[in-house]
Amino acid sequence: MDPLTTVEIIARVLYQFTPVWIALILLFAVSIAFKRRLGLYGKLFDSPIGMIGFALVMFWVFTGIFGALDLIITHDPLGQASGMKNKVPGTPLRGAEAGEYAWYLLGGDNLARDVFSRMVKGAWVVVQIAPMATVFAFMVGITLGLPAGYYGGRLDTFLSFLANLILAFPVILLFYLLVTPEIVNTGVPNYMAAVLFAFPIAFIAVLLNSRYHTRPKFRTPLMIGVLGVAIWLYLSLISSDGYLVDSATISIPALPRMLDLFDIPGGILVVFVSVVFVNSPTVFRIVRGLAMDIKTRDYVAAAQTRGEGPWYIMLWEILPNARGPLIVDFCLRIGYTTILLGTLGFFGLGLPPESPDWGSTINEGRKLLSIYLHPALPPALALLSMVLGLNLLADGLREESLKD
Repeated sequence: MDPLTTVEIIARVLYQFTPVWIALILLFAVSIAFKRRLGLYGKLFDSPIGMIGFALVMFWVFTGIFGALDLIITHDPLGQASGMKNKVPGTPLRGAEAGEYAWYLLGGDNLARDVFSRMVKGAWVVVQIAPMATVFAFMVGITLGLPAGYYGGRLDTFLSFLANLILAFPVILLFYLLVTPEIVNTGVPNYMAAVLFAFPIAFIAVLLNSRYHTRPKFRTPLMIGVLGVAIWLYLSLISSDGYLVDSATISIPALPRMLDLFDIPGGILVVFVSVVFVNSPTVFRIVRGLAMDIKTRDYVAAAQTRGEGPWYIMLWEILPNARGPLIVDFCLRIGYTTILLGTLGFFGLGLPPESPDWGSTINEGRKLLSIYLHPALPPALALLSMVLGLNLLADGLREESLKD
């Protein structure tokens, strides 16, 4: 077989993304048709910048999802093909068997793996970690930032000191410290996960109790059901094979193995915890500042006059009125987290060396960058477009939220 021309490569790459194009068209068609009923999300489609950013973000979200289902990739991202080391894009696969894709569309890397398939699989790593890590960071920041800003005093001083202490520590050194084998073997990341991942449970418990405290017959069964599921997911999240820590020196059981829904690989857990730990103080400071400003508003004074409790005021009066800046910061923070994940992969921290995440792939490709551009360029452009989309999305949301 002859190598593919540039036009043929572009056409085949676009064709491989067919499920993504279909999903994007359906999503935009439905969203635009019902945008007047969808609140701030619907108003996003009145902003050209927001729409472009949303399209870029959802492109990689759908790419990650369909890539995980093996609907886009052409080869095993970890598989090696004889004679395909550092081959240029469009190189035909030697000895391709029946049913096997006949070309490396974006070439081969230094270990003869398909660059296109690794780029697609790398999107799934980002889609899995970045949004969820940002959600957990927001749960920690909101749960601590609201009372700090609302009550002030010694509580504010103490929590602000802890936040500033964490922010003063160099991020990269912190990650190097957390992923050191000696630290991992002590179970420190697992203990940190047990603490940080408990904040969403505390947030949900306080949220439901403050909202329905006057209706105990409805509140009690609701909280038992919701918190029961939340605690189950929490224990499944922090445990591996039913153990919080299972080493040669110490074993701490967390959940019976038959009830352990899923296991997070150790490297991903360390990265996840590290990202949440680093982002939480910044979210805390933003929420604290918003709470200090909004608590002086008239509607907060009216709620206090009605006799509403502090947590009701914080969660149902202050937090909803802070949603605009928080939504914008959430989008931006996913972008920061995506860059941070790429940086960690570039330095080889946390994730396994064979991981197809974009940072690791760029790091492997840069070693031969003066000779071969194709192994490093696709993941670098993917990372750039994802972060650009998140920034444009945040600008669009900010623009529309200011019109309210």
